[in-house]
Amino acid sequence: MLNYIIKRLFLIIPTLLGILAVNFIIIQAAPGGPVEKAIAQIKGTEVSVTERFTSSGGEQLSNSQTRNNFSSTENKYRGSQGIDPDLIKELEKQYGFDKPPLQRFFEMLKNYLVFDFGESFYKDKSVISLILEKLPVSISLGLWTTLFVYLISIPLGIKKAVKDGSKFDVYSSSLIIVGYAIPGFLFAIFLIVIFAGGSYLDIFPLRGLVSDNWEELSVIEKIVDYFWHLTLPVLAMVIGGFASLTMLTKNSFLDEINKQYVLTARAKGVGEKKVLYGHVFRNAMLIVISGFPAAFINILFTSSLLIEVIFSLDGLGLLGFEAALGRDYPVVFGSLYIFTLIGLLLRLISDLTYVLIDPRIDFERRSD
Repeated sequence: MLNYIIKRLFLIIPTLLGILAVNFIIIQAAPGGPVEKAIAQIKGTEVSVTERFTSSGGEQLSNSQTRNNFSSTENKYRGSQGIDPDLIKELEKQYGFDKPPLQRFFEMLKNYLVFDFGESFYKDKSVISLILEKLPVSISLGLWTTLFVYLISIPLGIKKAVKDGSKFDVYSSSLIIVGYAIPGFLFAIFLIVIFAGGSYLDIFPLRGLVSDNWEELSVIEKIVDYFWHLTLPVLAMVIGGFASLTMLTKNSFLDEINKQYVLTARAKGVGEKKVLYGHVFRNAMLIVISGFPAAFINILFTSSLLIEVIFSLDGLGLLGFEAALGRDYPVVFGSLYIFTLIGLLLRLISDLTYVLIDPRIDFERRSD
């Protein structure tokens, strides 16, 4: 098993490299980079850019030279007409675009090896400090949502499998379908209207992870305040997340219950609970566990985006979204690197959990 773990850890390197390379190429091809954004801002605020940046020691560039310099930059950046080439070169140097793409890519990889993600273009902070600043919000949403989704879905799915076709199964399936059909962000708005001072009750806060007077609260009060702020966002995310896992658990258990070894155990007089939890549970849970890394990553970095916006929670989802829109490339690639690394490590942990549940699984032999 140790050899398998070592192989998987080494495979993380080319996987990270491939993902970063593909996204780097896409970013290079996408229009509207930080230099173009700066040019647009300058053209919106500066009236006479040419006059300002074409002088050197009181001498103006000749009209023909200026036109030639301008024409050499028009095809490189959209909206660069009328902007002095020297200014564009300064902008390229400021944002690191004065070097060839391949050189920039390898410099980025070299820095990422030591978790040096550079500085944000617009927030005047290092990327790692921004990620660490937003991490508590996303971890809180992802951790508690995943925990409640699994605590609800697994027992409910098992009970539905045991009582397949009963009234309980039919009624619960109806509720699950309704929950699955309602988008999480729409349910979040509904919760705000009902419970957060919208039109009816004003019980829960509408913004932030903690109250403004957090530092003044006692330990017990801090815990209560923390969960008080998390109640509505987590509830909105759980509603949309538990339906598919519940049905997956039910179908997995039904598939195992109908197998020959279960029928044989029952024929030998083995109790129903022992059959269910001693034989069926271990095999049926494998497929549920296999989806845990993807579910956690999805909840942590994707599903929480609209919830963070609606409840004014400043987390990683909102950070990555704003960085992509604003072409803040250091934040985009730094976040991508962290997200991918966490996802790959969780996938390895998922494989190890397989072995804990069913020791018969031997990944090391399969990988040879």
